[in-house]
Amino acid sequence: MKRPQDNNARTLVAGVGNIFLGDDGFGVETVRRLAAEQLPEHAEVVDIGVRGVHLAYQLLDGYDTLVLVDATARGGVPGTVYLIEAERSGDIEPQGALLDGHRMSPDAVLALLETLCAGTGARPPRRTLVVGCEPAGVEEGIGLSPPVAAAVPEAVGLILGVLRDSEQELSAAPAAVGEAAK
Repeated sequence: MKRPQDNNARTLVAGVGNIFLGDDGFGVETVRRLAAEQLPEHAEVVDIGVRGVHLAYQLLDGYDTLVLVDATARGGVPGTVYLIEAERSGDIEPQGALLDGHRMSPDAVLALLETLCAGTGARPPRRTLVVGCEPAGVEEGIGLSPPVAAAVPEAVGLILGVLRDSEQELSAAPAAVGEAAK
């Protein structure tokens, strides 16, 4: 996959979750389908799965926006798709232990990223979004439940919309700078 040219405008879409725990595989399946779509030049899509530490280190490469795709239990009807804008890492509900590299929840990844950035001088993404789906179940088993499987195309469309909106912001930014200079 091609990498975007401008590190300051790059967007990383990361599918997280465990495909062996039913609906927890939502993020992985969604990015698998998203990767087949025509994506803007600034977007990169990766299947992180359960490799949260890998995600934290990849973010050190410099991204303006992070879109996490994951099963997200918020008390809604199974299959409900959510778009959550996290103002800071504390906005994402804790779901697992920080030190377990194969069970790192989004909040743990972002906390690790903050620590890594402090130690390296790197900058975390300016914006973090979560595209989540209410799971029906996360018990052992392979395959999404019918309501979560039906939500995958909706999530793909939502992410494509977010990427298109950010692409329009990028193309409008130089004109805005030019206008301000006049």
